[in-house]
Amino acid sequence: MSPLGGSGRNVLATTADGRRFVFKSEITGGGRGTADLERYAIAAIPSVPAAPRVPRLVETKGGEPDVEVDEGDGRIAIARLFTYVDGVSWVEARPATAERRRDLGRMLGALDGYLAAVDHPLTRRTHMWDLAEAGQHREKIALIEDPARRRLLEAAFHLYAAAGKARLAALPHSLIHGDANDENVLVAGDRVVGLIDFGDALWNPTVCELAIAVAYAMLDEADPLAAGADVVAGYQSERPLSAQERKVLFPLVCGRLAASVAIAAANRRVDPDRAALFVTEAAAWRLLAAIVPVDPGIATARLNGAQGADASLRPEADDIADKLRARDVHISRALSVAYRPDAIAMRRGEGQYLFDERGRPYLDLVNNVCHVGHCHPRVVDAGQAQMARLNTNTRYLYDGLVEYAERICATLPAPLEICFFVNSGSEANELALRLAAAHTKRQHVLVVDGAYHGNTDRLIAISPYKFMGQGGAGRPEPWVHVAPIADGYRGPHRGQDRSAGEAYARDLKTAIDGAGAPIAAFITEPMWSCGGQVIPPEGYLAAAFGHVREAGGVCIADEVQTGLGRAGTHFWAFETQNVIPDIVVLGKPLGNGHPIGAVITTREIAASFENGMEFFSTFGGNPVSCAIGLAVLDVMRDDALQAHADTVGRRFVESLRELIPRHQIVGDVRGAGLFIGVELVRDRDTLEPAAGEADALVRRMRQRGILLSTDGPHHNVIKIKPPMVLTADDVDMVVRILDEELP
Repeated sequence: MSPLGGSGRNVLATTADGRRFVFKSEITGGGRGTADLERYAIAAIPSVPAAPRVPRLVETKGGEPDVEVDEGDGRIAIARLFTYVDGVSWVEARPATAERRRDLGRMLGALDGYLAAVDHPLTRRTHMWDLAEAGQHREKIALIEDPARRRLLEAAFHLYAAAGKARLAALPHSLIHGDANDENVLVAGDRVVGLIDFGDALWNPTVCELAIAVAYAMLDEADPLAAGADVVAGYQSERPLSAQERKVLFPLVCGRLAASVAIAAANRRVDPDRAALFVTEAAAWRLLAAIVPVDPGIATARLNGAQGADASLRPEADDIADKLRARDVHISRALSVAYRPDAIAMRRGEGQYLFDERGRPYLDLVNNVCHVGHCHPRVVDAGQAQMARLNTNTRYLYDGLVEYAERICATLPAPLEICFFVNSGSEANELALRLAAAHTKRQHVLVVDGAYHGNTDRLIAISPYKFMGQGGAGRPEPWVHVAPIADGYRGPHRGQDRSAGEAYARDLKTAIDGAGAPIAAFITEPMWSCGGQVIPPEGYLAAAFGHVREAGGVCIADEVQTGLGRAGTHFWAFETQNVIPDIVVLGKPLGNGHPIGAVITTREIAASFENGMEFFSTFGGNPVSCAIGLAVLDVMRDDALQAHADTVGRRFVESLRELIPRHQIVGDVRGAGLFIGVELVRDRDTLEPAAGEADALVRRMRQRGILLSTDGPHHNVIKIKPPMVLTADDVDMVVRILDEELP
């Protein structure tokens, strides 16, 4: 008898007449699920010439599949005897020919056809090599000491998560072997003759079987994508892939390789001298270095058999330059382009990701418009279905309008119960000012320094972020009055406690008293976005609203960027300050990218507006908008996204604050739910803004596949307002990369 490799205790046994068997003994840990699953999987493969040769279980004399052995230390081992499968391992038979690679694909396609018939509770399991859960190893990136390798591994996992993992749930699933690596595949000449070790078999997206085999078949090949394409071609001859399976193949290959080197890094910390744990590590690193920099679109095309795909795209810099020139012909440059001149040509969105024309994924941390995720299928389906049935205006009765108004109002405290629907946050803020003027018979408006409320003339006039910023000429109208922003980090009253909040409210009262005319309204975001992701100190809004109402004005909460559960602890950000506004303005997130705006107010204020002049918005509250708005509310409820924002947001803020001791440039981290700001300063005592450094950081993060932007009056605050489906893994990735990229 002689020992064999493998994770168990495998021994080659040869009888006197030359027959060979494999004796396999495994510690069960108190269960026998793996042993039984391996037996069921093997039994599904027929003993016919066309089928791959696999180890066959040899029953005991009593007809049992195995025996239990007491190890004497409280542990039980399951011992089994298998027939020996002749052949040379793939790794020993290298270099592989194209025909052998195609034969590998054919064998796996046939195998998956047989295994598809197995549906047993034991198959529903996971383990460390489960490709559908490769992201479980992302935390091991920190174990990689070489910065270049760490960056490479981060990129591989990022592609896997964005373009692979996110799509797996919708793909066909079945029992797969799960480990067709270069030691388990047996060959004879150019034929693949067998497959051993079903110990990792599990229920998985079926395409994972192919991706695992492709990853190992590509190792140390001069043209790895061409080698992988041979395996894919063979597989498709037996089991054709769907279009969606073809799209995830390359990201899954990257995920398998990434998991492999990450696991090796962890094993090295535990048992660095066990060579069997690292047999493919060096080759896997070489392969990752060769394929991760390839545009995913090209790699996907080549794996699926497209010839010359690497020459099908122009140089990216030339392509982007041409697109910018074409845009400038008819589009005003006042409409900015992110990252210009290195702009991104986006092709599609999905969840928390955007993808460029070359298939590269970008984690979107700034698009608070696509609130429940880019192109959410339930929202898309709702809009498409309604568009195909009816779209008209509010002068007719139709299903959806009243229900949507009821659903929105149900999320708000009394007496907010009358709705007006428009098409954007800007339109909604315009209408809110009209309502306030009609109710108070006044015109003067109080705003907060650094605020932004929309793009119309009147809204620019009440937006210090614009009229005091670049291109602005100062306060344009005498009816606009500006109170200091309640910034507990940079302002005159430091801290987030009630004393700071009440001090800032007294400053606001001073502005009211000095207005020279009675004010109609105080309009404010409950948390200031363009003002620098500022969270007001405790008690500020309650005291401020009290001063405004005492002066006869109404209080308007602009929730365009902060509402619909983003604050985490509350559905509306004003609720975090324990206040009830007189008017609430809604926009961006309501339609998840579809233009919807709304104003909700009291019955008393709405009655003041009913003076005989009709209010009408051609598209406001149309059936399609209502269907989409209802779908967004459904997703928020069914996916518990408010609670999710609270949990993930807390993790994000806490992790970002851990960067403060390591990076002197990080002055402050603040946030509520998934509304977060990181303020960069050159000096923590003087608070000198680090605007240039912030812009440079944003550009470096873009190169790492993470979209951020700067904001605030000094443009030194990194703003984070992602789609609400951001995950804990995303947070951990962002913080790891920020830790590397921050000066």
